[in-house]
Amino acid sequence: MEVAVYNIKGTTTPRKVTLDDSVFSIEPNDHAIYLDIKQYMANQRQGTHSSKEKSVLSGSTRKLHKQKGTGGSRKGSIKSPLFRGGARVFGPHPRDYNLKLNKKLKRLARKSALSYKAKDNNLTIVEDFNFETPKTKNFSEFLKNFQLTGIKTLVVVANIEENVILSSRNLKRVKVIHVTELNTYEILDATRLLITEGSVKEIEKIHQN
Repeated sequence: MEVAVYNIKGTTTPRKVTLDDSVFSIEPNDHAIYLDIKQYMANQRQGTHSSKEKSVLSGSTRKLHKQKGTGGSRKGSIKSPLFRGGARVFGPHPRDYNLKLNKKLKRLARKSALSYKAKDNNLTIVEDFNFETPKTKNFSEFLKNFQLTGIKTLVVVANIEENVILSSRNLKRVKVIHVTELNTYEILDATRLLITEGSVKEIEKIHQN
């Protein structure tokens, strides 16, 4: 697949890039995408939620009244879950939500996500760029040139340019990541995907079978 390379002003350059069909034009595997996104979202959970059951709740264990003859229900102690401030029944406890997937499946999921973006014409190749100074205005103009103002955009760069990162931090609905941080969730979560020219070969190298 041959695509044009754009400059930061949003106009095409004489150069073209050939995208590897084995990465950007495969038959997407929806189940692999589902598993990879499920893992990503599960791994974001802290798992620090905790509740107190009767064994750990502080309070008297004195029986509130005799077992029979009161006409009311039986009550063992003030820590009963029936009372306000009482214990929690089968409440959550700290746990690890992390899931594991093999590398080949995650690679397949990312290639499927990239193929969806390319198929829907939501993938653009931009020449490598940097800003002289970190200014939000610079990045805003960059997005405006591509008509992406207010549109959820993911920018993938080959080199960590500090001025680019700092210029994008105050803008909503836009994220700049290094090519090694590319993941299925963020590819599909973004409406448009901008990949720098230097990132293409790196992506193809990472996703070779």
